[in-house]
Order: sequence, then C-alpha cells, then structure tokens
Amino acid sequence: MTTSILARNRPADTRRTRDAANWLGLAASPTFALMAWLSTNDAQSMLCVSEPGPLPIGGMTFMYLLMSFFHLSPWIRLVPALRRQRMQ
Repeated sequence: MTTSILARNRPADTRRTRDAANWLGLAASPTFALMAWLSTNDAQSMLCVSEPGPLPIGGMTFMYLLMSFFHLSPWIRLVPALRRQRMQ
C-alpha cells in the first residue's frame, strides 16, 4: 500500500527535485566567479604576500576561477536550448 502511494507521488517530486537541481547548477558558476572576484580584493591576503608567483592571482582566486569554469556546463547546455526555443 505504501509503495503504491509513493509510486503515484514520484513524478511530481522527481520533477521538482530535478528543477531545483537545474537551478542550483545554474547558480554555481556565477557564484564561484563572484567568490573569485571577492578573493582578489581581499585585504588580508595582501598582508600575507610572500613572493609573486607565475600568475598575478592568488591560490584561492585561481581555485574559484577553476571551479567556475568546471561549473559552466549547465550554461553551455542552456544556450542551444534557448536558441531552439526562439526558432519555434
């Protein structure tokens, strides 16, 4: 009995969960980009600078930019979908 109730409620719950996951995926890349920008302007990191490295950005900034890059895939998938929607 419980199994049949869960089976009937699954599609709406699954859809809501999928929609939330899609929005979360779209929010990741801009959030990491913002964190990278904020970490470049960190006054505390200027106090602890030892020696300039090969890149003009610090370790945390580089990490946030890399994370932003890796989370771009939902945006890359969204662009063709929006183009197809405009064509219709």
